[in-house]
Amino acid sequence: MVRISPFGVLGTSLHAGVAAVQLMLLLAAFKIGQRQVWLLCLASISVLAFLAWVSALRRRRAIEGTPTARIATSAQGYVELHGYGRPLDVNPLHSPLTGVACLWYRYHVEHKTHDDKWELLEQAQSQTCFVLDDGSGQCLVDPQGAEILTRHCQRWNDGAYRYVEWTLLRQDKIYVLGNFVTRHASEGLDAGVDVRHLLDEWKKDQPALLRRFDLDSDGQIDQQEWALARSAARREIEKQHRELRQQPGLHVVREASASLYLISNHEPEKLAQRFLWIGLFQLLCFLIALGFFGWWWQRA
Repeated sequence: MVRISPFGVLGTSLHAGVAAVQLMLLLAAFKIGQRQVWLLCLASISVLAFLAWVSALRRRRAIEGTPTARIATSAQGYVELHGYGRPLDVNPLHSPLTGVACLWYRYHVEHKTHDDKWELLEQAQSQTCFVLDDGSGQCLVDPQGAEILTRHCQRWNDGAYRYVEWTLLRQDKIYVLGNFVTRHASEGLDAGVDVRHLLDEWKKDQPALLRRFDLDSDGQIDQQEWALARSAARREIEKQHRELRQQPGLHVVREASASLYLISNHEPEKLAQRFLWIGLFQLLCFLIALGFFGWWWQRA
């Protein structure tokens, strides 16, 4: 599942959602007014604020604490990359609602019910990899499992329907924090298995096998001739493996199991600053909610 945080644009995000829940809890406490409800709501607000503060702090530290790498010389593991995005194929993705050519999209469609509530009708997001080019080399970026922060967000209403679409566009300057791995075509090669498979393929074409290895023309492959066939198959497989080992590896950035996987078209400095303000706001909410919780707790 891709998580969406469209900063700089009207939209929902993890931290905006937390703030909305905190506000609803506060309004519920004011409306009901009972001591037990106040204590429950303030405790919930405090827990949410603490978790949101830790989350924002973690993201800010990951952005500021990970040095920028170059694709051509990057070590394997958790890295920060900057570059320009382009589609993996000649024909790029097109967003379903607006039809714009893009690297990635997500959208949802809502319908307004008779009681003036918005009901989600449809939502989807792309999972297609795209290419990141930083001038030194290229790598694939897999959006699966990433937190996507994009400034491209379109919203509009059409009668009782509401549409929202987020995109990353071609030639956007892309910032990525994730796990950098290089896959080589030679990984997992097994000469013995490949030789057996090749010999099995040769057996399927008996006329060709006899023309090549039936040295005494008796219409069958004896033990000595079969040894020659195995030697020929082994030489062919060794040649194929040498060629595969000489091919350059395929670089891929993907989800890091225990670390933040972030893809954005925002500048990292602005992202770090925004997470700083989010963290400070939530820390303030935590302290205020905790203070009022203590006040209500002491009330008879």
